[in-house]
Amino acid sequence: MGVQVVMGAMLQCSFGLAPSSLVVLPANKILATTPAANIMDNKPMVNILPFGMCQSMANPMVAAATAAALGVLTPMPCVPATAAPWAPGCPKVLIGNMPAVDSTCTLMCSYGGMIQVVSPGQVAVQNG
Repeated sequence: MGVQVVMGAMLQCSFGLAPSSLVVLPANKILATTPAANIMDNKPMVNILPFGMCQSMANPMVAAATAAALGVLTPMPCVPATAAPWAPGCPKVLIGNMPAVDSTCTLMCSYGGMIQVVSPGQVAVQNG
């Protein structure tokens, strides 16, 4: 059983050099301590903000910069590419008719990174 993830939760990508915070728009009108996230809160640059610099060679900007540097890994600015929803979600708790996101959920970036919750943004509400 994980802790409910809300607006301001700290996230980390396995290829990012800095943490980021989750943005949850108040559209679903469900609050834990602040707006609570569901699995569809996965939109790049809306819900998922950049993680500083990206080190993934699957990222075309990193690959081009690395090639230009004669093979020396050259991180480039992170632009998240998250197409799939958070997984696995918490099907027992629905927010806006979608499963809630808890602290055990992960989100995959199309460039190969795994985004995980470092801090859920609150500690008072647990998902069953």
